[in-house]
Amino acid sequence: MRIVMIGAGYVGLVSGACLADFGHEVVCVDTDAKKVRALGGGHIPIYEPGLSELVLTNQAAGRLGFSTSLEEASRGAKAIFIAVGTPSLAEIGSADMRYVYDAAQEIARVIEDFTVVVVKSTVPIGSGDEVERVIAEKVSRERFAVVSNPEFLREGAAIEDFKQPDRVVVGVEDERAREVMADVYRPIQRAGSPIIYTSRRSSEMIKYAANVFLAMKVTFINEIADLCERLGADVLDVSQGIGLDDRIGARFLNPGPGFGGSCFPKDTLALTKLAADAKAPIRLVETLVDVNDKRKIAMAEKVIRSCGGSVAGKRLAILGLTYKPKTDDMRDAPSLVIIPLLQSAGAKIVAYDPEGHKMAKPLLPGIEFADSAYACLDGADAAVVVTEWDEFRALDLARVKKALTQPVVVDMRNIYEIDTMRGHGFRYVCVGRGFNGEG
Repeated sequence: MRIVMIGAGYVGLVSGACLADFGHEVVCVDTDAKKVRALGGGHIPIYEPGLSELVLTNQAAGRLGFSTSLEEASRGAKAIFIAVGTPSLAEIGSADMRYVYDAAQEIARVIEDFTVVVVKSTVPIGSGDEVERVIAEKVSRERFAVVSNPEFLREGAAIEDFKQPDRVVVGVEDERAREVMADVYRPIQRAGSPIIYTSRRSSEMIKYAANVFLAMKVTFINEIADLCERLGADVLDVSQGIGLDDRIGARFLNPGPGFGGSCFPKDTLALTKLAADAKAPIRLVETLVDVNDKRKIAMAEKVIRSCGGSVAGKRLAILGLTYKPKTDDMRDAPSLVIIPLLQSAGAKIVAYDPEGHKMAKPLLPGIEFADSAYACLDGADAAVVVTEWDEFRALDLARVKKALTQPVVVDMRNIYEIDTMRGHGFRYVCVGRGFNGEG
């Protein structure tokens, strides 16, 4: 099948490359000519494990291409996916839909034979109806159908998530479109992953509800972690004890500095706005947005307490900048709040991230970037683990202690064992693990 993917960003590029690997002929279309040229030359603008190899393999096989022309790319296409960004509108919280509707208008200009328009972007409930209306202004409804097909990709594991998903959700109300979508995802269905067919609006709601529920789990365990610190319990034991209950599940029960990334912050705000507009406010979600924002501030305060109540003039080594490991994504990363707060308190910041330097530099002015973890630690008054990259777990602790002027480690991700750290003579401050000695 010939498939067009409008948008060569994270979702569009991963989805397009994976569909091409299934044997489809895929063209990713983007208005950014510089990006298209780079992709055509084999240069991948984002970091995602395995993505570069997947793109290059399918380019070489002639199954994956890149273009700025939707008109050329769409010739003979049975499905056109919309995978453009839907960022939050400042101060409003609702999703900015202009790129989706612009794509719909462009699609209306190129449709010839029956075409399935697949909305993969995360969109408010009812957006598929509007996409349909926009296209129907220029094209007979007999010549197209609009489908909702949300993505559930974890950055750092996106290829696995696409090829071996726990489910594929397809919101479709046209039998012809359903047959096309079944063909698109036949390799996944044959591999045993379920495909769930719903109404279009239900599909759109599933995406928001799933992301917001996971954000609630993160926020819940962070609140429990704070309580554990006050009462002398260990949040890791608590997390394991409740996560083994299959009604709860263990994933997303790791305490830390708050959630970030491209989905959770944006989607929680968008669902809050949708619910308020529908006069069915979701108080739980409204609260978790506030709690998560304050969490990042509390983490900066934790660092200051751990350094004796002041970081003025102190050199702090920040290990990890991206919102999670195995990505270079800095969107809503906790470090973007924590580091400026430490700077305003007088700290001098040196930072290291295995993949995030390029994205972080324009966002974090006034800090020094190191080219390795040990270089970052050298001469620092304290080390602060913000992102749990695997290489930080394997650091030589004796070398770490020797590099620091003071043996202070603030671990926001609980990647080390308390007894091991204290056995090496560190003042080790973690999250939610009993009376951890901060202050």
